[in-house]
Amino acid sequence: MSFHHINGVPLFVKDTGGDGVPVIFSHGLLWSHRLFGPQVNALQDRFRCVSYDHRGQGQSGSDGSRVVEIEQITQDAADLIHALQLAPCHFVGLSMGGFVGMRLAARHPELLRSLTLIATAADPEPPENHPRYKTLIQVTRIFGVRAVRRAVMPIMFGKTFLNDPERKPLRKQWSRELVSNRRRAVCAVRGVIERSSVEDELHQIQCPTLILHGAEDAAISVPRVNALHQGIPNAKLVRFATGGHTLTIEEPRQVNAELLRFLEQVS
Repeated sequence: MSFHHINGVPLFVKDTGGDGVPVIFSHGLLWSHRLFGPQVNALQDRFRCVSYDHRGQGQSGSDGSRVVEIEQITQDAADLIHALQLAPCHFVGLSMGGFVGMRLAARHPELLRSLTLIATAADPEPPENHPRYKTLIQVTRIFGVRAVRRAVMPIMFGKTFLNDPERKPLRKQWSRELVSNRRRAVCAVRGVIERSSVEDELHQIQCPTLILHGAEDAAISVPRVNALHQGIPNAKLVRFATGGHTLTIEEPRQVNAELLRFLEQVS
């Protein structure tokens, strides 16, 4: 684990090392590299696994900007891949990390061997979601993330996970992870709200692409996932019968199985 200064900001990076083909993991909004703990554990014997925290989130630094723009964190990812000499690598992005992965694959094809998109979409944030996000920003700025925990958990996790008594300890763990966010995380929320569409760039993605989506995802609807699938040439879409917006934690066995199968096919 170390920090790498990328575009003026120290990014926290966890690198398993080794001689395997690199797989880089890019997390979702309000989380960190820990979102991919189960996947790193499953893959690290065969692949070099690199997970990192986006600027302004997790343990990474911030430049003090009002908005952490998706274009900026995409450039960070590209420059991190160059700095660690990971190209061409497999890229796995969940939600916000998927926004990054799509842009990299379309604009910097030389950097990626393959792309895995989890719980994400290519369109701009739907207008009906803006009031919810703006309320989240206002409350978090004043009271911190703890004040919005109850509202955010059902967005991040599906009903099966939230209602399973056997997973109560895991829910508590990820609830603590959520409230550990610093108030500056609102800058990343603004970036999600204000991001532009990349729908017209999807046809440029030529690397093998896997899309994973859970039936209980409250943040990304089925029509949006279908549009993503249809826009990327020869992409494979796998639908899970359960699982919400945080599939890597909710359904790790299924995610790991699909990811391993895919990576072994394209490595």
